[in-house]
Amino acid sequence: MKTKVYIDGSEGTTGLRINERFEGRDDIEILRISSELRKDPEERKKFINASDVTFLCLPDAAAIEAVSLVEKDNDHTVIIDASTAHRTEEGWAYGLPELGKDFRERIKTGNRIAVPGCYASGFAMDVYPMISEGLIGNDYPVCVNALSGYSGAGKKAIALYEGEGKTQDLYAPRMYALSQKHKHLKEMKAISNLARTPLFVPVVDDYYSGMIVTFPVYTDLMKKKATPAEVRECFAEFFEGEEFIHVMPLGAEEELNSFFAANAMSGRDDVLIYITGNEERILISSIFDNLGKGASGAAIQCMNIRLGLEQSTGLKLGN
Repeated sequence: MKTKVYIDGSEGTTGLRINERFEGRDDIEILRISSELRKDPEERKKFINASDVTFLCLPDAAAIEAVSLVEKDNDHTVIIDASTAHRTEEGWAYGLPELGKDFRERIKTGNRIAVPGCYASGFAMDVYPMISEGLIGNDYPVCVNALSGYSGAGKKAIALYEGEGKTQDLYAPRMYALSQKHKHLKEMKAISNLARTPLFVPVVDDYYSGMIVTFPVYTDLMKKKATPAEVRECFAEFFEGEEFIHVMPLGAEEELNSFFAANAMSGRDDVLIYITGNEERILISSIFDNLGKGASGAAIQCMNIRLGLEQSTGLKLGN
């Protein structure tokens, strides 16, 4: 029997990518709402409750409304929310199973799953192992830098970058969220159990997709001082057996002439993690596709886990 899937917000960037990923899958039946009724609450309610899985690819307010449309006696519909609305809400699984058995089990058994933000995914993969393995305390003054392609900024930004009359500033990297109030900060702090809100420096650049998130660490501020080799070993053990995350060998950056390209994983759903630096200052860098492991790929992975399928079904991983 096919799994009935409804995508609420199917015309947005993430919704379109989820639709594309289901092409050719014979185990999925897409429930398609008529275009003129896609914002009608009663019609959406009908589709949500008829589905086995509903993906919410919506602004926060619309995602919250969508959850309210689930009927009280409906215990079969799994909601997978790609918005910011429920990522730190009680009763919702956080959709990054690689963070540990508890995260994976909540996804496997839950009917409410929140897909992490793209930046927050990289942040958690860089910071969470350092805290959970005792290398830094949760009071460490975390500052993370990130570079992303413009697709993560949504349809309006894509139109600006790809449209006629493109202004000169759009050809250069642009730093933003200068008020330190980026919408991903709440989950960054909560999921990694940080005592203080981290400093976060996001930059958007003139390429379509892919991102790099980097956490710099002073070794003399670590709870347990370690060399790059020891930190790399810690990450390799933490993510051992995880097919979506590849912890690269120490020194692997030399094969790239010691340059990291933020679009290196564009079009893929897995992640590369590099540990670089020296005995005084270490850099932990995760490279992935903001539209893949940072959005639609993560959403599909969560659905596969929840349905008891091979988690990489329909996704593109490296060798």
